[in-house]
Amino acid sequence: MFDGLSDVTPGSVMSSLAKRGDLALALGVMAIIVVLILPLPAFLLDFSLAISITFSVLVLMTALFIQKPLEFSAFPTVLLIATMLRLALNLASTRLILGEGHEGTDSAGKVIEAFGNFVMQGNFVIGVIVFSILVIVNFVVITKGSGRIAEVAARFTLDAMPGKQMAIDADLSAGLIDEKEARERRSNLEKESSFFGAMDGASKFVRGDAVAGLLITFINIVGGIIVGVAQNGMNFGDAAHTYTLLTIGDGLVSQIPALIVSTAAGLLVSKAGVEGAADQALFDQLSGYPQALGMSSFVMGTMAFLPGLPAIPFLALAGGAGGLAYYLTRTRKQRVVDAEAARESEAKAAPVADEPISTALKMDELRLEIGYALLPLINGKDHQKLTDQIKALRRQIASDMGFVMPSVRILDNVQIDANSYMIRVKEVESGRGEVYVGQLLVMDPHGGQIQLPGLHTTEPAFGLPATWIDEGLREEASFRGYTVVDPPTVLTTHLTEIIKDNMADLLSYAEVQKLLDELGKEHKKLVEDLVPSQITITGIQRVLQTLLTERISIRDLPTIMEGIAEAVGHTQSLTLITEHVRARLARQICAAHSDQNNALPLVTMSPRWEQAFAESLVGQGEEKQLAMQPSLLQEFIGTMRDRFEEAAQAGDVPVLLTSPGVRPYVRSIVERFRPQTFVMSQNEIHPRIKLRTVGSV
Repeated sequence: MFDGLSDVTPGSVMSSLAKRGDLALALGVMAIIVVLILPLPAFLLDFSLAISITFSVLVLMTALFIQKPLEFSAFPTVLLIATMLRLALNLASTRLILGEGHEGTDSAGKVIEAFGNFVMQGNFVIGVIVFSILVIVNFVVITKGSGRIAEVAARFTLDAMPGKQMAIDADLSAGLIDEKEARERRSNLEKESSFFGAMDGASKFVRGDAVAGLLITFINIVGGIIVGVAQNGMNFGDAAHTYTLLTIGDGLVSQIPALIVSTAAGLLVSKAGVEGAADQALFDQLSGYPQALGMSSFVMGTMAFLPGLPAIPFLALAGGAGGLAYYLTRTRKQRVVDAEAARESEAKAAPVADEPISTALKMDELRLEIGYALLPLINGKDHQKLTDQIKALRRQIASDMGFVMPSVRILDNVQIDANSYMIRVKEVESGRGEVYVGQLLVMDPHGGQIQLPGLHTTEPAFGLPATWIDEGLREEASFRGYTVVDPPTVLTTHLTEIIKDNMADLLSYAEVQKLLDELGKEHKKLVEDLVPSQITITGIQRVLQTLLTERISIRDLPTIMEGIAEAVGHTQSLTLITEHVRARLARQICAAHSDQNNALPLVTMSPRWEQAFAESLVGQGEEKQLAMQPSLLQEFIGTMRDRFEEAAQAGDVPVLLTSPGVRPYVRSIVERFRPQTFVMSQNEIHPRIKLRTVGSV
């Protein structure tokens, strides 16, 4: 019946417990609770006290050798178990001291007797004083300090969590980290906040343990003397000696592990933010400044010659510190020399790689070349820094036009004038101008000449009369109502206009593919239905380029794709598809050209010119072209220029309204002599927009 029990051995039980750590921990905690209730023999108490001391030393060594505090995140739990173990052993030793203390100093075990004799040296007063000092060191110094550090660390860790979380999200959005690393960082952040919060509470265990040690010691001494004299017939002197020795020995056996664990807690919470083991962090930082060791050596050497002080200890320490400072200084210099030599040898050993010919084929989409006098614009401060304004420009164009402009490569060019700059689009010069660092460009909003001393010039972006003045005249220029612009803003404004004029050329096939890939999931099905069965990516690119040519934002890409989907069902002409898309963007187009009263100023095209353009279209079906007589075109251009100049003098910036059939052809003529004039058809008028006619062609 019991044959199966023959296989159960102590070794097999230990092996099973080792495999099941949860059972071993549960049994250990239950054993501590049992010790609180049941008496413990003296030999088992010795063994348990040895376990307590070993366990505390293990905790201290772990705290010393870990690289980061989070590697010992179980410390609050360990601290609770260690405290419960010491309190349970205190209670077990109290039973033995009070119950069997009259039999001799070994009644509570050999460990307590040995600690009592070693510390007291036959004098219980010395034992009491030494024990009190240990308790004060543990309670007042180490425990209070580590508890305060844990409290502050927990508070600041919790306060810093939102900022750290935002930093993780920002790195993820910028593409600096992937989703996996972001999850790992968030997990570490949660663990860190939980750890320091738990350490704040766990530090109260150590303080309570110290207070309990004092109370237990007082109870053991007083209660032991009463029990020895009143119940066991001992004289007062023998009872005081015996019970004091046992109590002090018991207190030391409890307080020394408590002191060790408190030191471990202090090391753990004070190590926050320091990487590496404790020895590495301390020695590397203390030895990082040989000058400090040298000054320490000088001070100790001076103290050796003061009257009354022993010279040998101070001279020995001065020599050691001075020698270490000299050694560290020489070692640091040698490291610098070795590193420099290693870099030189690597540079000599590395073969000079020929630049591949294919690099000559690479082309800068946007390039800004500046003269040497404009270099301070790159290294300026605050709003004077050109690179910061270009970054803001890229974000603004992406927000306004839905177009992510390429990065701008900035180069210095000694072949141009010192104060000149040149803007190239795909290696072709698209604009140039001059700016003067340390001066301001002033313009009259009414287009008049500036009446201030300075260098008269023309504003590069819009061709308006302007003057470069000294910065000291800023207030006077503002008082006269002039527009004052700093050099980086002048250059950035010119760059903005050139980019808007060339957005169609800068919108590449790859960029269109990227825009489609970044559409939301709810629009993916529409793209899949359109591309490539009904229209190609190249066709979509041409539609978007046509919109950008007339400075129509493509940010509302879902609406544009819906308009393309509607149009491809009855035509394959990209011109007609674009016109249909423009009609779908009527609200956006009208809002972009409305005045401050939310009214759309119009210059309408008379029926005469409508008919003239319609009759000048040649070709069949969708392949029509404009073939108007040159004299008639000149008349149209002159009439239109007059009407728009009259509107401009009245303070209006109107659009030219035509019929849908002739709008593309009218635009092709207008863009050659007045590109800033927006031409729209009647289909692009939103039903709820207010109209205001300011003239007719």
